[in-house]
Amino acid sequence: MGKETVNIRICRLAHGEGIELPHFASALAAGADIRAALREDVVLHPGEHKLIPSGFSMALPAGFEAQVRPRSGLALKHGIGVLNSPGTIDADYRGEVGVILINHGDTDFHIQRGDRIAQMVIAALPVVDFIEVDELDDTERGSGGFGSSGRK
Repeated sequence: MGKETVNIRICRLAHGEGIELPHFASALAAGADIRAALREDVVLHPGEHKLIPSGFSMALPAGFEAQVRPRSGLALKHGIGVLNSPGTIDADYRGEVGVILINHGDTDFHIQRGDRIAQMVIAALPVVDFIEVDELDDTERGSGGFGSSGRK
């Protein structure tokens, strides 16, 4: 079973010249790599977060979102994450894609121009209507909150 093709228009910004646009590293990859379009190197100190430019903007089709997620290798090896993970890019946003990186590690992390900093997953969204009702149906879990599933 093959993937359905979704066309996404992408615009390289002036400071993104020479930076590889998002692409999938393998045929079955879910996320496309996003690279840093920095003018100069950036250091993320432990506990610090910064907005890192990507050098591109895009036009998602109606009914889709882009989710910006951490790269597992950066998370495991350096404690680097995406602060608002996953960050959502709406179909009507036309500005530059930015990645808010945070250093959860205990050493400085250096980011250079062209480094792979995050991945972007494109997801289809259902059409949703919220319908107000007087009460909801019962479930086994009921109103049990955080950590309540799995308790006996």
